[in-house]
Amino acid sequence: MHDLFRAFAARVSVLVGSAGAFVAAIVIVVIWAALGPLYHYSDTWQLVINTGTTIVTFLMVFLIQNTQNRDAVALHLKLDELLRAVKGARTTLVNLESWTDDELAELQREFERLRHRLENRRQPTGQHPRKAGNS
Repeated sequence: MHDLFRAFAARVSVLVGSAGAFVAAIVIVVIWAALGPLYHYSDTWQLVINTGTTIVTFLMVFLIQNTQNRDAVALHLKLDELLRAVKGARTTLVNLESWTDDELAELQREFERLRHRLENRRQPTGQHPRKAGNS
């Protein structure tokens, strides 16, 4: 069942993310709007589009979340492999997703300080890193 849903979600996400699906959605809205005068802009006429969009949105949330979860896991695994393969890399960064927000903020500040130090080493004295050369 899990593999069937994964395959279904992947296929549907490709289809609904296409230009054709976007055009189809526009066509549906235009047809619905054009039928407004015929149905005297009734509550039922409005209910049709509201119900349709609510159902589609509700179902798409699960498909999109599944696809994003798979992409995130795949990306993390690729990055973990790179960390493992690069000599001198801090392999403690492999489990960053389990760190607290405070720990992540501190690591971000550490990388910011490192970036500033590297920029200052590259710049001639008296020049601001953003003003020198192409940014």
